[in-house]
Amino acid sequence: MDLDFFLEILAIDSTSGQERRLAEFLKERLGRSFAAARDDKAAAQDGCLAPEVREFEVGDGTVNLLLDWSGTGAPSFVFCTHLDTVPPYIPPSVEPVKEGDILPDGRTAGRDDTIIKGRGSCDAKGQRVSMFLACQRLCQEGFTDFGLLLLAGEETGSFGAKAYTRDNPGGEFVLVGEPTDNSLASASKGTKAFEVTIPGKACHSGYPENGTSAVDRFVDAVNRLRAIDFPDDPVLGKTTWNIGGLVSSNPQNILSPEVRFRIYFRTTFISDGLIQQKLLEACPPGTVIQAFGGDTPLSYFAEVEGIPSKSVSFGSDAPRLGKFARKAICGPGSILTAHTDKEYVLVSDIKKAVEQDILIFKTIMNELNNKKQK
Repeated sequence: MDLDFFLEILAIDSTSGQERRLAEFLKERLGRSFAAARDDKAAAQDGCLAPEVREFEVGDGTVNLLLDWSGTGAPSFVFCTHLDTVPPYIPPSVEPVKEGDILPDGRTAGRDDTIIKGRGSCDAKGQRVSMFLACQRLCQEGFTDFGLLLLAGEETGSFGAKAYTRDNPGGEFVLVGEPTDNSLASASKGTKAFEVTIPGKACHSGYPENGTSAVDRFVDAVNRLRAIDFPDDPVLGKTTWNIGGLVSSNPQNILSPEVRFRIYFRTTFISDGLIQQKLLEACPPGTVIQAFGGDTPLSYFAEVEGIPSKSVSFGSDAPRLGKFARKAICGPGSILTAHTDKEYVLVSDIKKAVEQDILIFKTIMNELNNKKQK
């Protein structure tokens, strides 16, 4: 693999809102590398002609890129991952690993290897590198009906995926790159997001009987939520939730007149339709709940001999790519280190992902060709 190129893209800060810089770098770099091949087959690198690089404005200052080897703008099979990363930016580093060494997440290295650390190393610049290498291999083998789609804004609401679905055709199959330990995702949890405002009545804290603390009401609501026994889903397991953006701006000597927060649920096939009503029941009278949408739980294609499968609890762009007939999620690295300061990927995982991406592509294309012949 081209380790220098991987480190180059890791060195670019593409935290959400900043990813256009990375998109323009990739467009310029790929355009320069393959410009001769586009017009002159004799100049093709390793027998692989250049993809057409198509750029699409999202509408918020970011862009999506499609590297299209089909020449149609709508390849049947699309490899896909996202351009943005979560903050904060962490610069890359690379170092050798010996068999038996302890990795950042506590696992033990099973072989001599190379570890690549830094923001995006597995989520999702490692996905981009492995998918691009797979595309190069497929091109060298003479395949053409595929592309690599790079989307903006996945970490902040899948804005790039929504824009691409709005403005562009889909295809027969999309393989979304996310850190799944190189397992195919059989199913993924849904999401539901809400902004909640719980009112109180301010008063001097020395005389609390004259007011109502919104903080106390918030604590009671959280305790009621914690007492809800959502049924375990046989595929996706437990329903979980977390709170962020918690605000109560009252001085310490005044009872809180208002608490505002965001709550984010990871839902299952069983619980997805229950969430909003359960939240409403847990909150006190007068609470204002604003829904911000989300995705329903989904089942995915997960049947390729030799590739393990498992359900996952994270979201992705996959639910928003609604114009593709079938979808899969698979990629190198662990979701347990993504979004943390321990994020990393092993070179061996990247190489394994390349082989698996090629296998998934050939499996799907064989199915499509057999279907056409019937």
